[in-house]
Amino acid sequence: MARDERIKTDIAGEATQPYARRGACPTLARPMPTGDGLLARLRPQGGILTVDQCAQLAQAALLCGNGLLEITARGSLQIRGLRPETVEQFAEAVDAAGIIVSPNPVIELPPLHGGAFGDVADAAAMELLLRDRLAEYLQAPGLAPKLSIIVDGGGRFDLADVTADIRLRAISAEEWIVAIAGDGASARPVAVGSGDEAIVAVGDVLKLLLSTGWQKRCRDIEAERLASVFPDMHAISRHARAGATPSVGMHAMEDGAAVIGLKPRFGQIHANDLLAFLAFLGDLDVTDIRPAPDRCLFITGVSEESAAAVRQSAERFGLSADSDDLSSRIATCAGAGACASSFYATKALAETLIERCPEVLDGSLDLHLSGCAKGCAHPRRAFTVSGDANGYHLILDGLASDAPDAQIAGSDINSAIERLSRLIKSERQAGESARACLDRVGTATITRALRQE
Repeated sequence: MARDERIKTDIAGEATQPYARRGACPTLARPMPTGDGLLARLRPQGGILTVDQCAQLAQAALLCGNGLLEITARGSLQIRGLRPETVEQFAEAVDAAGIIVSPNPVIELPPLHGGAFGDVADAAAMELLLRDRLAEYLQAPGLAPKLSIIVDGGGRFDLADVTADIRLRAISAEEWIVAIAGDGASARPVAVGSGDEAIVAVGDVLKLLLSTGWQKRCRDIEAERLASVFPDMHAISRHARAGATPSVGMHAMEDGAAVIGLKPRFGQIHANDLLAFLAFLGDLDVTDIRPAPDRCLFITGVSEESAAAVRQSAERFGLSADSDDLSSRIATCAGAGACASSFYATKALAETLIERCPEVLDGSLDLHLSGCAKGCAHPRRAFTVSGDANGYHLILDGLASDAPDAQIAGSDINSAIERLSRLIKSERQAGESARACLDRVGTATITRALRQE
């Protein structure tokens, strides 16, 4: 399909608006309006970019947007600040770079997939088979816009921590397990068999979804209907993962090469910094660059010596190879200065949290700094600071749009952070996490401490 047709029609051939509505995923063809312009999200086929492709994408972000690129929690790329008149130009730049962006629904692969990373089956080949054989169902307008499918080749780096509607995982070179509605531990197995049998099972799940109702998710399928299609599902054992492998840091491979995982500070990098980093990589033998869940990216194919050099130099490009970097424990949106909807500079407040209240950053709490009530950066419950016209809303365990447990004046936020730090220091018992401490002292004590003069 020609690019101009792609922007004007959806995959079912029906007329659409050029910009995505909220609640749907912003795509290359249908970017979403945000406070700093239009936002496009893309995932390259196979999740892989060459260094040159990455550089061309950064150049396009500078030319067509505001230069800000983000890695999402699920490992997609977001380009911010596009304008109506540059959307087509940006799509042309992506095409010119040879970056293939598959149509929705997104099929996610572990960023480090392939035999070199311990996979027992070819996840990329399985994705292409699914798209080919199940195109009629995958392109049906009745599927939910955010339907998620994971294909895992069974290797060392998996997506067990990522939830999905449908997940396929290779348990041997000849056998796949199909599960629905959950992460690697909670998803319900429904079928196990060869690759062909797994594809048939995925098709059966999609047909069930479409017959359940308009844009339903797998969690909406009734147990009785599921069992009628998969009568042997209760006899299928779960196949637990071997154990989590941290994304950030250096990982030695069996062939003597290495992989290094990096995280842009707060998940966002400016195109100029990315271009400078790519120029730094130019003298190294880099195979490719792979965006990854948890707002990371992997650099593959380098020697261990080169990976160590990347690790030492990453910080000057706004990247971190330190899995203990406190900035990685805070979810922030673009914030004021980048997004017109934001009431405060989220990243500046995050830096203040790191400096003045490291006690809360022990990893036990999900922390979310949202510039407004939309909560774009973390659409799940968390310890949330949400901005509004009168200052800050503190939600101790909820969404950015929830009613606040405390309201803090704009001029008092730094003092409130320091009071929170003192509360945790004074109340925390031996061996107790920040979350356990705050849960124990309770909402009333926390809000009272935050309001003290």
